[in-house]
Amino acid sequence: MIKRNASAHWSGGIKEGKGSISTGSGALSDQPYGFNTRFEDKPGTNPEELIGAAHAGCFTMALSKVITDQTGKEAEALETKATVYMDKEGDGFAVKRVHLELTGRVAGIDEEAFVAAAEAAKANCPISKLLEGGAEITLETTFEG
Repeated sequence: MIKRNASAHWSGGIKEGKGSISTGSGALSDQPYGFNTRFEDKPGTNPEELIGAAHAGCFTMALSKVITDQTGKEAEALETKATVYMDKEGDGFAVKRVHLELTGRVAGIDEEAFVAAAEAAKANCPISKLLEGGAEITLETTFEG
């Protein structure tokens, strides 16, 4: 089993509060985020952007494997943009859709094989499975008073 971790810290209320996000690898270290970076398009990161990056990276890497497994060819270039849509839902918000835009160049295969490989990668990359509800989410709490 492979385990990766990330963490978040938050202080204050939802609108004026401030937070930071870090990853276990150190790729992000106390990266600031807040209401304005999430809901007002201000510079900085937000959870939805990070989900998009994770999904684009996972899908593109999975596609590389699928192309090689199915065609014996290697991709020359694969570029994926993931757009994460967060909509108002009741009193809160919900991420209900991610749109992947793929551009690729693979010598020696046709468009039909490319599209089939992309569909297989979309269905089977671990982040797609998570977003489709294929993962158990558990919670452990510690209250410090």
